[in-house]
Amino acid sequence: MKLLFKLQSLKLLWTLKPPNRTFHGHPRLLSSDVHSQYESIRQGKQEIPKYFNFASDVLDKWSEIEKAGKRPSNPAFWWINGKGEEVKWSFEELGFLSRKVANVLTKDCGLQKGDRLILVLPRIPEWWLVKVACMRAGIVVIPGTSQLSAKDILYRLQASKATCLITTDKLAPAVDSVASQCQLLKTKLMVSKSSREGWLNFTELYQKQSADHDCIKTRIEDPMIIFFTSGTTGSPKMTQHSQGSLGFRPLLSERYWLDLTPSDMIWNTADTGWILTSVASFFDPWVFGSCIFIHHLPQTESAVILNTLCRFPIDALVGAPTLFRMLVQNDLSKYKFMSLKYCTSGGEPLNPEVMEQWKSQTGLDIHEVYGQTETGIICCGFKGMKIKPGSMGKAAPLYDVQIVDKNANILPPGQQGEIAVRSKPIRPLGFFSEYLDNPKKTAESERGDFYVTGDRGTMDEDGYFQFIGRDDDIIISSGSVYRIGPFEVESALIEHPAVVETAVVSSPDPLRGEVVKAFVVLSPTFSSTDLKSLTRDLQDHVKKTTAPYKYPRKVEFVKELPKTVTGKIKRKELRDKEWGRI
Repeated sequence: MKLLFKLQSLKLLWTLKPPNRTFHGHPRLLSSDVHSQYESIRQGKQEIPKYFNFASDVLDKWSEIEKAGKRPSNPAFWWINGKGEEVKWSFEELGFLSRKVANVLTKDCGLQKGDRLILVLPRIPEWWLVKVACMRAGIVVIPGTSQLSAKDILYRLQASKATCLITTDKLAPAVDSVASQCQLLKTKLMVSKSSREGWLNFTELYQKQSADHDCIKTRIEDPMIIFFTSGTTGSPKMTQHSQGSLGFRPLLSERYWLDLTPSDMIWNTADTGWILTSVASFFDPWVFGSCIFIHHLPQTESAVILNTLCRFPIDALVGAPTLFRMLVQNDLSKYKFMSLKYCTSGGEPLNPEVMEQWKSQTGLDIHEVYGQTETGIICCGFKGMKIKPGSMGKAAPLYDVQIVDKNANILPPGQQGEIAVRSKPIRPLGFFSEYLDNPKKTAESERGDFYVTGDRGTMDEDGYFQFIGRDDDIIISSGSVYRIGPFEVESALIEHPAVVETAVVSSPDPLRGEVVKAFVVLSPTFSSTDLKSLTRDLQDHVKKTTAPYKYPRKVEFVKELPKTVTGKIKRKELRDKEWGRI
């Protein structure tokens, strides 16, 4: 899809600027030719730059600024694991190490521009090195959560046609169990102190490699990242983003939702497999020369989060509503945060009472954001903007967000419809390029002049948006942390001999917002089985068959499922019943 971006399409940007604020770009970061093109964009003289690479045009420019003594002395990256280990990198060190990794990928692994690499690592420093290295080499990176099962890995390898995979020794056996079915997979790299037959040791290779590497020249529309995102039917879709949609867009707009400076440090607690980590723990903070703070955080525990905020100079915290629901259950008066002054929540609406509790105990507001894998941030609560509890803020810069009906007609304030972003005549910078190998789904994502989100909402007279619910059956548990398609869970359950039929929907949960619930029709041979024991057996089966976070926390056994006259299961009826709408 053609990426066009002229100043006349930026009229919305200027009208959406918060009161008494100025537009902040970062031309000082860009190479000379990109700098001049950037200025031309702002003056309305031409389109976006033809060439752009986040590694060379942003990260390396910060390294130059750093070496010139024009950036604060705080690190660019700061990682801890809670067990005494710590890693700090300046932008110069990040560049040095990522060039070594780029040589590993191109020289040791033989990868070339356009090749695809699946990256399945927890919150460890190597994840950031590999992502930067892929950009330097023009390799398309495909992040995945470390909770993926062998079945999930097999699907991703076959669908993406990835030729390289990087993971830890923990997940290596799962990869080996399916590798023979993936003929295009040529190289397996393991981040580990140990060795394994058939695998290259990532750490050993990159430590030995040279740091002499020239960043490849990439076009702004060149593919950079592919995210697998779940749908209501079928397997996860491959959502492709370009150098421009994730790498260049923050140069123009993202100060509005983060508003960081080179002196600030941000901590985002999302898993590495999700787009929020790419946005809030990679692209956007580094555009501003800020420090990205990471805690390995194998498990999310209130005490660990709160004590970390007290011990480290973290200025901004980004987390799912589940995080804040969990934190307010503690006596926050016992904790004195060292530097925290800005909190952001996204993924689902945050309960007003949670916002009030957090505000009363910490003195801090929680700013809500709304977005999708396909679009990044769509709506946000800007700094300095009045916060309306239950609202996810106003349209983010560069996006013309509207509430539309089924015919793509714009609805008036207060009327419920589908949340949509104008995509014609000019497709906004920040949008995904396409659903790879799925032109039908790509076409279905647009209606009239709009990209439709599949989410329902309203907009008030002041331009604030409120999320109502999803048109589809996607289950978003623990905020934006886990996005679960019912088809994946149903497919796992139906493999169990006790299950004849099943339907999976979301169910309300006081901590996680919503969780997976399965309605199950049993086989007659299991009708006399102890249901509590069988529930645990089904949950364990799902955990082993697919990623563990997808298992149904609630199971209800029924004689039959509601269906249409054509035999389709009425999931909406089940979901409405769960949420008290029937």
